[in-house]
Amino acid sequence: MGWNCTTSTTTASTTSTSPQPLSSLAMAPTISVPVPAPNTWDITDYVVNQGHGVKGLSEMKLPSLPMQFIQPPEERIDASKVVTEACIPVIDMACLDDTKVAELICDAAEKWGFFQIVNHGVPIAVLEDVKEATHRFFALPGSEKRKYSKENSSTNSVRFGTSFTPQAEKSLEWKDYLSLFYVSDDEASTLWPSVCKDQALEYMKRSQVVIRKLLEVLMRRLNVKEIDEKKESLLMGSMRINLNYYPICPNPELTVGVGRHSDVSTLTILLQDDIGGLYVRGVVHDSWVHVPPVKGSIVINVGDALQIMSNGRYKSVEHRVIANGSSNRVSVPIFVNPRPSEIIGPLPEVIEEGGEEPLYKQVLYSDYVKHFFRKAHDGKNTVEFAKI
Repeated sequence: MGWNCTTSTTTASTTSTSPQPLSSLAMAPTISVPVPAPNTWDITDYVVNQGHGVKGLSEMKLPSLPMQFIQPPEERIDASKVVTEACIPVIDMACLDDTKVAELICDAAEKWGFFQIVNHGVPIAVLEDVKEATHRFFALPGSEKRKYSKENSSTNSVRFGTSFTPQAEKSLEWKDYLSLFYVSDDEASTLWPSVCKDQALEYMKRSQVVIRKLLEVLMRRLNVKEIDEKKESLLMGSMRINLNYYPICPNPELTVGVGRHSDVSTLTILLQDDIGGLYVRGVVHDSWVHVPPVKGSIVINVGDALQIMSNGRYKSVEHRVIANGSSNRVSVPIFVNPRPSEIIGPLPEVIEEGGEEPLYKQVLYSDYVKHFFRKAHDGKNTVEFAKI
């Protein structure tokens, strides 16, 4: 049903049982290659506007990290704050009807805001296929990927980019991504990149059952007896899937793959490869805990929307990704979101039946999301937008 720190690394096959990826923060091999003179080369334009991304920089094997990516010391991970004896729960979904499993899920959402699931029903082949498809997309020439950039994409549902919000960031993050907002199978078939659309769609579809099961379990603790059509729109009325690529980085200790943030989703369903590098805020103040890759697992995390709807009972937790000096890493999150037109706030079942005072106001979800994307990653500050 679930493993503690000891058994999760023996019963479940893990690639890493402690924060091994911190070793990847050591400087990548220094290779002298011809690069344009600094005064003739606009790196931000090359990476962001020309669409080469950080993968383009990585393939140049630069001897050192460009200054545009150097993060202030307080935004880099501090190894002394990584707690090695703690780990997020790994929960076996094979016996979901067992009330003990439901309790493990809800307890993890309350304490950690993060947990991993195994025996979840999504075929391993589907997981492997979408990871391979991610590598295929990012192996495309820059000219092909650029077709899906904000300036060139034929639809707002498909977006290739780098970092997070470059125009708002003082320091860029070492990540490229392809973001795919799901509207319909027909649109996806027509507009999503051919090298990855089938695999991304299959991953989304095969995840639907476990997403609904998780939400049903989490809702029951909030006095919600069923997810009817109205609740479905509120909890999972829209979905977006990202293909993330973190290429090998020179001086990875000076930058981040993704900065500190919490997601704006209801739930995030994350597939990571075997490289590792995801860290979540620990229950001990100012600590960080590595989320080691577990073979065949999916990482689940609570998003801001669910924290707000649960009136703070379920925790949307800060997390971050380190850069890597020796391996290319991919991850594939599915963001399960309210419909953009929905008003989010503490659920009536929580306030009226639970007798709680609301901690959050009623907010139009699309306004909340716009607030998130108009600024750089800044920890948990987005949720302040909804606080009373």
